[in-house]
Amino acid sequence: MAWMKRDAVEPHEDYGFFGPGSVVWKVWSYPTSLTVGFQRAVVVEELDPPLVAAVHGTQGIYTRPRTRYDRTLRYFAMVAFAGSHEVCKAADVLVKVHSKAVGRLPYSEGTYDANDPASQLWIQLTGWHSILYAYERYGPGKLTAEEEREYWEACALAAELQTCSPDDVPRDRAGIRAYFERMRPQLSASPIAQQAMKHLLRTELVLPPTPWWARPAGLVVARAQRVATIATMPRWMRAMAGIRQSRLLDALIVPVMKVSFALVHLNPALELLLLGRLSPSTVPVVAPMKLGVPPRREEVLTPAEARARYGFARPAEAHLDLRARQAERVLGDGRAPSEQGLIESETILGPLA
Repeated sequence: MAWMKRDAVEPHEDYGFFGPGSVVWKVWSYPTSLTVGFQRAVVVEELDPPLVAAVHGTQGIYTRPRTRYDRTLRYFAMVAFAGSHEVCKAADVLVKVHSKAVGRLPYSEGTYDANDPASQLWIQLTGWHSILYAYERYGPGKLTAEEEREYWEACALAAELQTCSPDDVPRDRAGIRAYFERMRPQLSASPIAQQAMKHLLRTELVLPPTPWWARPAGLVVARAQRVATIATMPRWMRAMAGIRQSRLLDALIVPVMKVSFALVHLNPALELLLLGRLSPSTVPVVAPMKLGVPPRREEVLTPAEARARYGFARPAEAHLDLRARQAERVLGDGRAPSEQGLIESETILGPLA
């Protein structure tokens, strides 16, 4: 296919916020990241009551599972690999997209808001932790102490692209563990959380239509990814969510996935081909890195430098008027929120249908 040829790949404008030699590129470029790591992140996230209320309120994962998966995975990859201007635009429009995800909590008093800093911090840390954990379990193994420090510093840097504060991001594994321990009493496997988690584990829902003769192979791959993702989840979390899997399967899937990912990683074109099955819109984001296509400007910026250069506000301060109007429409007037952010996002994150 044309997009797998190096000379046909569109270069990014710069290296974005990390670049070659960074631990982010080392971990996120391994095929564990945008498969098991990503799936684990979106599944575990649903245990947070405000977040799953927002997910349930929009219904996107049920009404358009393939495009929702595609767009979300594209954004994940953009943060790590895309150019700084492109990422800033995506982060900015994502605030608008999240502005429509407001409402009242279904199982307790209070409201939810997808732009709430606490929800955004939960998304950030579950995402970066899941990517790293999948790399350790099914990839090359643990990072060195120095690499791990760099990884969590990078996580804090990336948090500047969300409405949470980088100051709230732990800088080491002990801090991450302490954060999840603090969150544990707040987590809940409500009916809508269990529904969402089990739905998001069905990898086959995001695969494209295939000829009848190829469907069995697709189902085997989807099943293997499901088993591998569940095997990374703590048993207390599985019990809470009603997800069952034997210790034998947990053990057996490790060598299968380690060998499979290692073989795929030997061939960048094959990695892109398989990624295109899961998320076509993510391929142009990852291809320049995979195929060694240098950007137009070989520089790495910080989010603050990029915002100053391109004129974007910090996400926490962006689109406050729209966010207030959306909250008033939903919580004050009882009307459906505006689709403004979703419509604008199509040119950046991919089509909605």
